[in-house]
Amino acid sequence: MNETQAYIERIIRVNRNYQRLELAVDNSLSHIRAGQSVLARRIEKDYELEIWNPYLRELWFPVDVPSPSSIVVEQPANIQYIPGQLISLLGPIGQPFRFRRSLRNILFMVYHTSPAPLLLTLKPLLANHVSVTMVLMGTAKDYDTQHLPPEVEIIRAEDNLTWDDMVMTLGWADQVFALVGQGDELSYFGEIMKLIRERRADIPENYIFGVFHNALPCGVGACYACMLKMKEGTKLQCIDGPAFDLTTLQLD
Repeated sequence: MNETQAYIERIIRVNRNYQRLELAVDNSLSHIRAGQSVLARRIEKDYELEIWNPYLRELWFPVDVPSPSSIVVEQPANIQYIPGQLISLLGPIGQPFRFRRSLRNILFMVYHTSPAPLLLTLKPLLANHVSVTMVLMGTAKDYDTQHLPPEVEIIRAEDNLTWDDMVMTLGWADQVFALVGQGDELSYFGEIMKLIRERRADIPENYIFGVFHNALPCGVGACYACMLKMKEGTKLQCIDGPAFDLTTLQLD
């Protein structure tokens, strides 16, 4: 992991609630892959001096890598950024998503959050002729998807988190990646696992993964603040994550 400086080249409003920032970055981030992230902090004063503050860096997941010297991140539209603004980045953080070699159909479940941490997967999956379905649940139903590739099937779940042909959708998926809101992730993942267990008799290992995206104090495994209890021991979100097999994660 390296610390580098980036700057905002351009800002594009993609829907009523989100904007995309194209960042000019160091080439060390050119190989960042879906699932990996950066820890970002805005540099407020000048090109060299960063105003210290006691708050954590923000965890940013790229949604596109248009060139070896740029990445794109998606941020809420109510946060003000300006072109030329300097950003301090630490990264890459975490491990890439682990997809099956024989993957043909994938299901993304997004509950009470933006799907941004999953969006970098879309272009390569579609290029490899993988069918992609994204289910938006809870407050995620309000996310406007018009800027996403039209090949992605979008389903908005009912208030009870179900949708038409749910059993067929779960049976059709070779893998499932679930992304939930920050703050009560284990509880939300527990709700999703309960839904799936009620509709699928067997949930094999490496079938459903939970994607964590809460704040990380260090990003290098030094503080152990992001430790998770697994059936086989413990793992760290910043080193081993962000995706963990939900059949091996202790949700209680």
